[in-house]
Amino acid sequence: MSCDFATKKTENAEPPAGPQRPIVVAETLRLGTRARTELVDITDRIAEFLARSGVRDGLAQVFSLHTTTAIVINEFEPALGHDVRGLLDRLVDSRGPWRHDRPELSGCDRCNAASHLRAVLLGPSVVLPVAAGRPALGRFQRIVLVELDGPRERTIRLSVLGTEDVS
Repeated sequence: MSCDFATKKTENAEPPAGPQRPIVVAETLRLGTRARTELVDITDRIAEFLARSGVRDGLAQVFSLHTTTAIVINEFEPALGHDVRGLLDRLVDSRGPWRHDRPELSGCDRCNAASHLRAVLLGPSVVLPVAAGRPALGRFQRIVLVELDGPRERTIRLSVLGTEDVS
């Protein structure tokens, strides 16, 4: 079996204007959620971070520092959010029986096993391309924090690795 790979210049990315050097920038984002299960669009906050970072082109990681939240890329639209919550409810029954919900077995008294299991399915982070200092997302793509055990204060670690103009 063979694979053919073609290199294609990204149409919306402009070529570097001058000399560039590698750069890594990181920042912590804190936000509060309001509901037990909630989808929060954080795209604009990520775009602001990237603009401040000075990185022109590279890769950005958005990572949740919690075991009961997830980060996904998808459309951010109320009906879809409702459907996502419904899917998670059907996939992981909040009533269990889950061993983690039994303090004598896990040491946890929050009864949030379903939140942990849902986070396992969705994942704690995304990596996305950065082009011309902005997240390179498709037309309907948004970066979404999925709260699974709220309301709570949440911390997201943002890291970007790329190049900056030095001219």
